[in-house]
Amino acid sequence: MGGGGSSLRVCTDHRGGINWLSLSPDGQRLLTRSEDGTARLWSTADGRCCALLQEPRKLTSSKSNSACAQDKRKEKKRKNELNSTLKSLSAGPQPSEQGHESYVTFCQLEEEAAFTCSADCTIRRWDVLTGQCLQVYRGHTSIVNRILVANNQLFSGSYDRTARVWTVDDGQASRELRGHRNCVLTLAHSSPWEVPGTPHLEEAMAGGLLVTGSTDGTAKVWQVASGCCHQTLRGHTGAVLCLVLDAPGRTAFTGSTDATIRAWDILSGGQLRVFREHQGSVICLELVDRLLYSGSADRTAKCWLAHEGEHVCTFPAHRHSVSTLKYHAGTLFTGSGDACARAFDVQSGALQRVFRGHSFVINCLQVHGQVLYTVSHDGTLRLWDIRGLRAPPPTPRRPAAKRSLSRLFSNKVACAPDTRLQAA
Repeated sequence: MGGGGSSLRVCTDHRGGINWLSLSPDGQRLLTRSEDGTARLWSTADGRCCALLQEPRKLTSSKSNSACAQDKRKEKKRKNELNSTLKSLSAGPQPSEQGHESYVTFCQLEEEAAFTCSADCTIRRWDVLTGQCLQVYRGHTSIVNRILVANNQLFSGSYDRTARVWTVDDGQASRELRGHRNCVLTLAHSSPWEVPGTPHLEEAMAGGLLVTGSTDGTAKVWQVASGCCHQTLRGHTGAVLCLVLDAPGRTAFTGSTDATIRAWDILSGGQLRVFREHQGSVICLELVDRLLYSGSADRTAKCWLAHEGEHVCTFPAHRHSVSTLKYHAGTLFTGSGDACARAFDVQSGALQRVFRGHSFVINCLQVHGQVLYTVSHDGTLRLWDIRGLRAPPPTPRRPAAKRSLSRLFSNKVACAPDTRLQAA
């Protein structure tokens, strides 16, 4: 059945369930978002919280037309902002009084900025060094479910049935994408590519394509440059919960509450194949080269040949839904509603290790070096030692597989070893 995993650290700074975990492109920082209305930055070097993302406390004073009063307010505000910055950098995280006004639903961490979205209908951009809010993006009229940053653009999906395209620097929405009949749950972006012999189509693809999945049972493909709906992907009989793109192959994979995964040609809108082995909602997907991994409410994870639709392997042993998964160096890591994370050998399907310690559903996980990071609705971030997992045997050399962009827009993984953490 596999042995138990060693816990390196338990981080209890959040005061509400943690819903998401994002790893920076350089692998040096983690970003968590929580139902306590805050997001926190963590160092992957020692697992400690290095910043609480919050706005400076707003000042309240009586109105005055005198220049003296205005100068005093400015000076007080400057001192307050300086004190807030010093607290976040040296004195440790402090309780947030001015930030998101409701729980944080999703986050994405980039090299110099962090992005969060919330049930307060806003998106915020934060300085990762000072923890200060740099920009507030307003326009959605309901909960913002998902955000995605790519090509200096910010994409968002909301319960208000729209997706929006924003200019990162000025905070203005450049496109409002309307067409879904229910909330937009998931997003994926494909960079522009050449379409030889079709100049009009190539011009339409100049800004790339955005794919959105909705609880109305459809996915839509949008031309970012024009904001026009390029294709509507119809076939699911339930909500689209997750999607990944193989952009070089111009293929989208969608998972649904109808227990199927479907592959689509995003240019023509045609359905290519249906994956039918799951017996419950498909909750999460990850595409790694030519292999597609899926997690389901049927308590299993599965591996598929993505472009043939063939079922390769089933990873059982979960006692509840598989809520999140991540492939790393020959191992599939899963998080489940049974409050455990698991490590499976992807070639044999064997369970290698079980990580026990959380008291509620594991919502997201990441891997960096020899450490597994998990976050849960129990409000904790946990770090686990994954050294000693059996390395996969060498495989015969095959022709180079097409590179998937799914790893560029979601759950980025860095692989630099980190030896400073020791098991508790």
